[in-house]
Formats: sequence, C-alpha cells, structure tokens
Amino acid sequence: MLWTASQVCRRFSTSSHYYQNKLKLAIIGQSLFGQEVYTNLRKHGHKVVGVFTVPDKDGKADPLAVAAEKDGTPVFKFPRWRVKGKPIPDVVEAYKAVGAELNVMPFCSQFIPMNIIDLPKHGSIIYHPSILPLHRGASAINWTLIHGDKKAGFTVFWADDGLDTGPILLQRECAVEPNDTVDTLYNRFLFPEGIKAMVESVQLIADGKAPRIPQTEEGASYEGIQKKSNAKINLAQSAKAIHDWIRGHDKVPGAWIAINGQPVTLYGSSLFGGSAPAGQPLEIEGASQPGLVTKNGLILYGNDGKALLVKNLQFEDGKMIPASKYFSSGESSSVELTDDEKKMAEEIRNIWKGILSNVQAIEDTTDFFKSGAASMDVVRLVEEVKQKCPSVQLQSEDVYMATTFQDFIQMFVRKLRGEDQEEELVIDYVKVNNMTVKMPYQCFINGKFEDAENGKTYETINPTDGKVICKVSYASVEDVDRAVAAAKDAFDNGPWGKMNPRDRGSLLYKLADLMEEHQEELATIESIDSGAVYTLALKTHVGMSIQTFRYFAGWHAAEPLGVCAIIIPWNYPLMMLAWKSAACLAAGNTLVLKPAQVTPLTALKFAELTVKAGIPKGVINILPGSGGMVGQRLSDHPHIRKLGFTGSTPIGKQIMKSCALSNLKKVSLELGGKSPLIIFMDFNHIHSVYFNKGENCIAAGRLFVEESIHDEFISRVVEEIKKMKIGDPLDRSTDHGPQNHKAHLDKLLEYCSTGMKEGATLVYGGRQVGRPGYFMEPTVFTDVEDHMFIAKEESFGPVMVVSKFKDGDVDGVLQRANDTEYGLASGVFTRDINKAMYVSERLEAGTVFINTYNKTDVASPFGGFKQSGFGKDLGEDALLEYLKTKAVTVEY
Repeated sequence: MLWTASQVCRRFSTSSHYYQNKLKLAIIGQSLFGQEVYTNLRKHGHKVVGVFTVPDKDGKADPLAVAAEKDGTPVFKFPRWRVKGKPIPDVVEAYKAVGAELNVMPFCSQFIPMNIIDLPKHGSIIYHPSILPLHRGASAINWTLIHGDKKAGFTVFWADDGLDTGPILLQRECAVEPNDTVDTLYNRFLFPEGIKAMVESVQLIADGKAPRIPQTEEGASYEGIQKKSNAKINLAQSAKAIHDWIRGHDKVPGAWIAINGQPVTLYGSSLFGGSAPAGQPLEIEGASQPGLVTKNGLILYGNDGKALLVKNLQFEDGKMIPASKYFSSGESSSVELTDDEKKMAEEIRNIWKGILSNVQAIEDTTDFFKSGAASMDVVRLVEEVKQKCPSVQLQSEDVYMATTFQDFIQMFVRKLRGEDQEEELVIDYVKVNNMTVKMPYQCFINGKFEDAENGKTYETINPTDGKVICKVSYASVEDVDRAVAAAKDAFDNGPWGKMNPRDRGSLLYKLADLMEEHQEELATIESIDSGAVYTLALKTHVGMSIQTFRYFAGWHAAEPLGVCAIIIPWNYPLMMLAWKSAACLAAGNTLVLKPAQVTPLTALKFAELTVKAGIPKGVINILPGSGGMVGQRLSDHPHIRKLGFTGSTPIGKQIMKSCALSNLKKVSLELGGKSPLIIFMDFNHIHSVYFNKGENCIAAGRLFVEESIHDEFISRVVEEIKKMKIGDPLDRSTDHGPQNHKAHLDKLLEYCSTGMKEGATLVYGGRQVGRPGYFMEPTVFTDVEDHMFIAKEESFGPVMVVSKFKDGDVDGVLQRANDTEYGLASGVFTRDINKAMYVSERLEAGTVFINTYNKTDVASPFGGFKQSGFGKDLGEDALLEYLKTKAVTVEY
C-alpha cells in the first residue's frame, strides 16, 4: 500500500500509543461510565486483568460486567468486600490472584478495604465529580448545582484512608449553564471528559509522570447523600435558590413540594423573566403566593418576588405529566394506530424486551420502571427508538411521562404524527399599510419566544417617520448563555446533528417555501424597520433570501463545527441572515444569531417561520440587543466554535481578537469597503451608488470617470436624481427611502460636510430632506482628490464620490483604484472586452463586476480582501466556512 506523507504522520500518531508504557489494571466499579473507562483503557493498549463489580440485579448484569464478559475478561461480582469491618479472605485472595499493578475506580458504590487499595504497585485512583476539595461525598454533582456554583468539574485522585481526601492527580472544570441539571452537566462534560481523563491519568502513571498534589483543607466541604426524604423544597427563599435546589435534585432523588397534602416532584426548572402569561392559580404549601399553571408549565415565586418555571411534575405513583397539564392530565384520548404504526409498535416492543430481559413478555400494562429499569436503561431506550425512527424527537423525560408500554406507544405515535407540537407562538400584531403584520418582539431561545431574563426592552424605530414601531426584548449575557446552551444541546443530543443531510435539506426547502408564502409580510416588516423601498425589499432582501435557502438546501455536507454564532448588520437584515445561516444550517450546525440592534424584526419573524417549518428547537436562536453585550459574549463564549460577522472593520478586528483569546474559534469577516467603479468613455452608467439608499457594503464608493465623458456623465447623473421620488418606502412608486437610523443620517451629513471642507465640489444634495424621518438627498461630489477623507472612507449612504482620470490611462486609474486598505468589490464599464478582462484581473477585490453592478448570485462566492475581511458567503465556499476537515487513516 502507498502512503502519502500526511498519511504516514497520521498513521504514526494514531498508532503510537501501542509503543508507550502499559499497565495491568483492575477495574473496580460499575455503571455505563465504568464500562466506557474499561473499553477505552483496553483500546489504548492497557491490559485489564480483572473487573470487580456489583452482582446482577433482577437478572440483569451491570454494563461494565456485560462488556468485560463479552471480551473474556475475568469478572467478579462480590456483594461486599468486608464483613463487620474486616476484609473477606476469599474476596481478597480472588483479587490478589489477578496481579493488578493499578486499581482504577471510575465509579464505585462499594466500600473497598485499604489492603486492596494499597496492594497494587501503583495503588488506586478514583474519579470524583467535583473540583476537590469542594463537595467531598457521594452527591457532589447535586451540591455543585444546589449551591449555585459557577464552575463544575471532576478530580482524579489517589485513594487514601480518608473520604475523598487523597492527593490530586488531575482536575478538569467547566462552566455551569443557567439551567443545567445533574443529567445535562453529566452528559455534556463530566461523562465524556471524565472518560478521557481516566485514560490520561493511567497513562501518566504508566509513564512515571503522574503528580501527587496534596489536597488543601482551605475551602473544603463535605455534604451528605441527598435522599428523597430531605429533598423537600424550602419555598421561603429566593427564586434562584429554589431553582438551584430543584435542578440539583433533577433527576435523582427529585426535589418535591406538597400540593393538597401530597408530595409532587418537580423537574425541568428554569428561571423565568418578564410578565407571567395567563394561567390558573395553584395553592402550594409553604409558598409565599400561589403558583400559576400556564401553557408553558408551573410558575413558582420566591420570597424575592421573582419567578421560576417548572416543566414536569411527578406524583407518588410514579406518573409524570407536563406541568401545564396539571388541571387536565386525565383528558387525553387514545389514538388508533395505522398498520404501519402497529408494525413500529412491535419493533419498539422488541426493544423493551431487550432491555427488560427479566420480564417474560411485554404487555400493554408493563411498567418500564416497575420492571426494574434504571436511568441508564432510559438512555438506551431513547437511543434505540431514535435509531428506528430518527424523525421523532424523543427525550428521557418522555419515558418518565409514559411509563407503561401502552402509554409509551401512544406518546410515540403522537410525536410521529406531529400532534405533540407546542401551541402556536405568542406574537404581537401591528397594523401597517392596511396589512396585518405579525411581528414577534421577544428573544427566540430553544424554540420559543420569551422576554429577556432581566425583563429589559428597547424601542425599534420606523425611519420613515421616527416613531416607535414596538418594544423589543433587550437580551442579556444570561440570555446568550441560555441560547448557547440550547444550541449546544440541540447539536449534541437533538435530532439535527444526527439527521440525514437530505432530511435537513427538506426542512430548509420547507422554510424557503414558508418565506415565499410570507414574502409580502417579510418585505413590509423589512421596509418599516430598515427603510428599504418595498419593491426592492420584496425582490432583493426577501427574494434572494429565499433563493439562498433553496440553494444551500441542496448541498449534502459532513463534519459540522457545532454551535456557531452569526452577527449581522442593519443594511440587509433578512438577506444577511440568509447568506450566513443557510450555509451554517445546511452544514449541520446549530446557531445563535444576533441581528443588528436597530433592525431586529425580520430576524424574529424568520424565527417564527422556522418553528412552522419544523426546525427542531434549539437549532436556531435569535437574540436582539447590543453588540457590546450580546456580540461580545458570543465572541467570548467557550462553547461557540465559529463566528460569522458582517459589519465594520474596527468591530471585526475586535471580534477576531476576542475569538482568538477565548477558544480560538473559527472566524469569517465581511467588513468595510470603498469599492472602485471605473467608467471608460465607451460606456455610461449611473445607478450603482443609490441602490438600497447607498446602504450597501459593495456600493461603488468611488467612481473613476474617463475625462472626456466626465462632465456629460455628471449632468446625466443629476438629471436622473431629480426624477427620483423620495418618500415612504411602502409606497410602490417610491425610488429612494429613508436612511436606516438617525445616528447614520447624522454621520452622512458630517461626511458631506467634511468633503466640502476638504475642497471637493458638491454638485447636488448633501442635506437632509425637509420632512419627518431620516431622509437624505442623493448626493454627488466631483473634483475629489485621492488624499481626501471622502476618497478613502466609505459613506455607506447615497453619496457619489467622483474623480476623473486621463483618457486612456488604464494602468494609472488601476493604481488609484487599488490604493485602498479595502478590497470587497469593484467594477469596470467598457465595451472593450479585452480592456475589461485586463482591468478585472488587476483589481484587488473579492468581486469584480463588468458592465453591471450589485448583481450577486447565490452560487457565486462573496467576500473581500485586505481589511474588507476574509472568508466567503454564498456558493460552495460558504459551506466550507461552516465545516471542519477530518483525515481518517485506516490500517488493514
């Protein structure tokens, strides 16, 4: 076999662990975690000479025992290691016989005598799920959350005769997300990273490099095992403390309250901001005020007046229901199964039988948990059913809420049919131009609209008259963290990342169809929020957005990056969203998007359409708010793997720096421009600057006109400007609408003032139009010299900056056109094709237009050079921005 140089390197790196030092290991413990540690240690070349685990329960072996027995590894299932404080001689002798050099204890519920701990050459190492010396004891993860710790983690330490007091070998930590539970924290970090750490620790010991760092007693804490009996919630405390108590007991042992004298266990808590929706009061013992059963769940109040939302309730008989169904839990009727659904039900029955191997037959009344299933069996059931039917969004909570086989099948079929979807989103209604426009105004996180966590809002303004359109949620750093956590969970655990690319594409096609169905509504929102002329908004802002999603829906990609952040500008709110998010989603990523603070409304309307299209919750999250807060947190967030930004060069530089310093996330930047347009004497063109009011990153920011036609060209430009109708962008006859927002209008007026002060000739415009709103006269400057401010910096407005060049001086005008730090776009107008090609080859810009301008295509890559940024939107190149390349070498 012939190997390339890179393959040889890869081959060596993946095979090199076989040449490292290896140990004989005894694995003492249990659980799926123990199984994974065992399997990975063997993969890395260590020899497991014995597995010591717990006896079978209800005829079912522990996962660690199952894996070891399958491999032929000696397995010992001792019910105990000592009696009355003394080691059992037969057990000790059986252990000694395997000849282990190191004991590895990934998770062990039994008490192991010290003569076993100390016997091997290298002693024993233990995994503990806290950052020792904090939270010693068996309920470490619970107490991490109960105390509201900002950081969680784990420790691998050397066992001694104390309780989690041995010297530290290795530690890892992670941030605690606002709504983490024991399960999410374990599944996201403690489980996968813990497996790696155990393998790393064993290799450090084998190589003689493992440290023994004594634990300090400073900051040490020990908390006892949490049991159901002491998990009752004290409601006479803050909402945050109640929330932490609930999530610290979710799923085991479960925090509970008393309702009508009966204990009810609460699951799925999250802090709740904003005003409470309509609901039915529920008296709760010990609460400062009644709870509220709403369509979103049960709202509870702390003694600080703040609230939290509980998703699920479980009663004494083990039945779990959505909290929103507390007053109507018994009202649902059964569904009649089709023939295909009956076949699927039998396949699921076989899955149940495989898990509940101790049960002779799976009847309709068979209860999953009463038949001996544990939490790890829930995970197995969910994953095996997903393999059979990937389109069904099944979660662990669903198993707890449908514990009998019959109820489980009913729940599954409802999900399969889409009958379990949440109620229609709550939206606001605004009457605009005789058209009822549905405009969401809240943050869109994890598939639903909700107020910012701190309840703050801000006003978004209609640039046509300067009046308030509506108040929009002002997202906080906490909202960013919640959105990123939702996106990460959707990527790691949801159906999106596991979905066939063809199925993902089908959803994107459906989304494009919905955008087309709502195109007039989207164009209207775009017009009133950004000032775009309606006809342009309909054709370009919305039309090209639809084309973009349809284009990327056809791509089949692999190896997505994970959670991506997208920050878009205010000039083309919907189209910039589409250019970036369509490629991101087609690649299989999830995203958190921040629209421009001044133009959030089409992005939020888009969010509503994604729900209707069936995009799974958490895949798309949209946060209106400030760049300094939301944008900065996205740049800094450790769980975001890619950030795509369109905006100014200074902000792009700051984003790039933050992305590098945080976690070296991948970045693509589409930044400022000062795009040159060269017009030769054999061709006249005038409209390139005034497209979209000049609020266009590729607008011809500087025109070079051949001297012999210069004066005629300027005259024609002024004639055409005088014909333009300036006015309400919703008026179908309007040619030129308002600038996007007042601060930008003020900047344009200052720009024009600077041009006049520097000596450029103001031929037309340069002033605000005398009417309400942020209207700017189309403006023409001539006699612009290369050193002037307006020759070097973009206006991002309807300002034509014209310089003349000598007839025939092609190389001279090229030098002047390229004398800029920007390189986004450029253009050349001539009927001489040889001249056009000569010029286009030498223009230093990512896009060159010949005898046209502003005509982009969804299949053609778009992006700049120099300080106009790097990375591409549109085309195959854009897809690659949201993918990673992995080389896999197989030796056979």
